[in-house]
Amino acid sequence: MLKEERQQFILNEVRVHNRVLLTDMADLLKVSMDTIRRDIKELHKEKKLKKVHGGAISLGFNNYSFQFNEVYSLEKKSKIAVKCISLLRNGQVLLLTGGTTNMELARMLPTNLALTCFTPSLPVANQLMSKPNVEVIFVGGKIAKDAQIAMGAAAVNILNSIKVDICFLGTHSIDLDEGLTEFDWEIVQMKKAMMQASRKVIAPVISEKLNTKQRYRICDIQHIDMLITELDANDDKLIEFRSKNIEVL
Repeated sequence: MLKEERQQFILNEVRVHNRVLLTDMADLLKVSMDTIRRDIKELHKEKKLKKVHGGAISLGFNNYSFQFNEVYSLEKKSKIAVKCISLLRNGQVLLLTGGTTNMELARMLPTNLALTCFTPSLPVANQLMSKPNVEVIFVGGKIAKDAQIAMGAAAVNILNSIKVDICFLGTHSIDLDEGLTEFDWEIVQMKKAMMQASRKVIAPVISEKLNTKQRYRICDIQHIDMLITELDANDDKLIEFRSKNIEVL
């Protein structure tokens, strides 16, 4: 594979999944870690992604300073956000994970909607702060600097003490057989605790993440209550998900 093709593959993975690991890219492309490290360094220099320890993140990944036009597939994520908002009612208590889809959901919340929102994500909390009728409760703990999200025992303990109406579970990868998966073990523990803290779990996810998987499992596919994509609910790509008794919107 030519360097240009290799770098385009890396860039596509970063855009879809927001973050990639050096080890995963080396395995997928069957090249050395040093080669991937050089590719990411070049892409970082060209301002196409951001180089971080162990991998790379997209320019819009949980970043206060990014412009929304830097978010990959923003139009699709906006469609998902509109669908999510259609499910909301005054007085509900929500739990939002991090990620650019949930940031778009937070940004698009109507200003007259009265909600209580828990989140461990600093960027999501920052978006929610502009909503006059939303009470924002930050789920605090050790902050992961790259993702700008709280993790660890302190955050999990807070989650263990609440029960919200809906959790919008940001989804890295989702597969019919492997379920919901992540690349980061600590984030897996946070998302498991979020699911336990919620009466209803909704996975908002762009269709490009369907039938993809990472190394660590969060849950089986049947453990989510609803899948929301930018696609029409009757799209052929969603047939097998509906067959698992998951509500699709």
